[in-house]
Amino acid sequence: MNTPGLSPASQAWQDAQLALMALQVDPVRLGGIWLRASHGPVRDTWLQLLKDAKLKTFRVPGQVDDERLLGGLDLAATLQAGQVIHQPGLLAQAHGGVIVLPMAERLPSKVSAHIAQAQDNGQVHATHAHITSPAQFSVIALDESEEDEACAAQGLTERLGLWLDLRDVSMAQSDNTLEALGQAELQEAIALLQRMETSHEQVEALCQTALALGVDSLRPPLMALRLACVCAALEGRDAVEPSDLQLAARLVLGPRATRMPAQPQDEQQEPPPPEEPQEPPPEQEPENEPPEPPPEDDQKPEPPQEALEDVLLAAAIASLPPKLLDRLLMGKASTKAAHGLGNSGQAKTNKLRGRPLTPRPGKPSAGARLHVLATLMNAAPKQRLRQNAPGSGRVVIRSDDFHVQRYAQQTPSCLIFALDASGSAAQHRLAEAKGAVELLLEQSYARRDSVCVIGFRLAAAQVLLPPTRSLVRAKRALSGLPGGGGTPLASGIQAALLQAQMLYRAGSTPMLVILSDGRANVSLAGTGGRAQAREDAQAWAQQWRLTGYPSLWIDTAPQPEPQAQNLANLMGANYFPMPYVQAQRMATVVQDLSAQLRKP
Repeated sequence: MNTPGLSPASQAWQDAQLALMALQVDPVRLGGIWLRASHGPVRDTWLQLLKDAKLKTFRVPGQVDDERLLGGLDLAATLQAGQVIHQPGLLAQAHGGVIVLPMAERLPSKVSAHIAQAQDNGQVHATHAHITSPAQFSVIALDESEEDEACAAQGLTERLGLWLDLRDVSMAQSDNTLEALGQAELQEAIALLQRMETSHEQVEALCQTALALGVDSLRPPLMALRLACVCAALEGRDAVEPSDLQLAARLVLGPRATRMPAQPQDEQQEPPPPEEPQEPPPEQEPENEPPEPPPEDDQKPEPPQEALEDVLLAAAIASLPPKLLDRLLMGKASTKAAHGLGNSGQAKTNKLRGRPLTPRPGKPSAGARLHVLATLMNAAPKQRLRQNAPGSGRVVIRSDDFHVQRYAQQTPSCLIFALDASGSAAQHRLAEAKGAVELLLEQSYARRDSVCVIGFRLAAAQVLLPPTRSLVRAKRALSGLPGGGGTPLASGIQAALLQAQMLYRAGSTPMLVILSDGRANVSLAGTGGRAQAREDAQAWAQQWRLTGYPSLWIDTAPQPEPQAQNLANLMGANYFPMPYVQAQRMATVVQDLSAQLRKP
């Protein structure tokens, strides 16, 4: 199943077909598949293989409501029969099958939370009814996001055992397909899986590998062990071998790595040269003891076997995600403003327009509209108690049955760049920062983002470019930015905060990116003095943290600067050292941060 000599794209396609076979054998305990692939012939071929596998599949659209997903009241049947009649939802209907989530990157957080809860509990609670239905299913999340866009929610992908990436697979490589398991082969594999044997050493080796890669959750080692058992069953064995564990570590643990594993000290240091044995002085042999036989030539010491956890770690390192080091240095967004961000900006509730949300109890006043269907469903179970003459055909509705409509409206977002143009910032770094802003602005049209540029040097900060999406204006403003002079860092943070507050009041979601080494030497009053300048910068950094707006600090010093790290911590910003500033790399880092902040 792991063919040597294959290209990474061909290996990814082979792994995708193996994942379907594994899903045929044990769909529930493997959790499912997170498939990252663009809409095209490669993904269509894989979906056709899923159809040929004859799995019971259910497609769940992203805008599904709670009644259709979880089940609830059958309004027409309830009104006709005069008693509560429940209808099952999609999760209950998918019991023992597979749920397919198209465009999982745009799935609302509420829907993904319901699916994750049902996977954990193995049951689903219907809305508007105290009924629990069994729900053991697998999930296939189809993710079409690019590198600079938000991917599927972490709470959902963590419960999916197999992470696949087919974005680099060509159409010619996808022509090499394998046949799905037949009914006889499937039954044989399931029978072998039921009596599969694993050892304590194998379980410990998987846990050691997960720990070395920074996988903190207990789900991945359990799913990796289950995948190893499934692979052994597909090979016709009733015991797990090291090759099965290697494959499971590569497919399950490798893509989840959050840190580079530490290299052992024995490998870092070269072993000393062996000492030449010294000939012992001749001794007189005792008369009673027989002489020792000479060593035979064919008796050679066996080489030490490599530990199992080292073998699994080497297999997992081969599938580490790209740009892992940059993502680790940047860290994860944890600010309050990061929660609830959609594909463009922060989501805000609205009474008249936007994406429909679940209706809530309330009176249709102050611009709120009555949700007729939710009101009827809330009043239907109470009709027998309210009607004096049963069978009259009228529905009695009271004020406590009223439900109102709610909507979620996405706000635009604005990227605020605060550039250090002082003498401590080298001219080539300033040029690369200008190039990064231009690269980001070129992609702002698709994401509906705007860009604001603030430069600080000499005695104060200056807004070089008000919030705009015009590439011509940005190039004109950046081309006239000179360098040299002092570093009024406090003035730069103050100007960025004022811009962010104006943008927030106007309905936009601000995000700040500071490019500076953190060495402030000009106070807020415009006078020199490093001590006072540092205090002013720290005070305004704390003011930014109170707003909860997301931010990123890119340290442009030749070595990581402690002052910049301290200011980033005070701001609650992600800290990223970049001693060798490159426009493309800087743009990639900011795109990764924006994608993390846009996760639902």
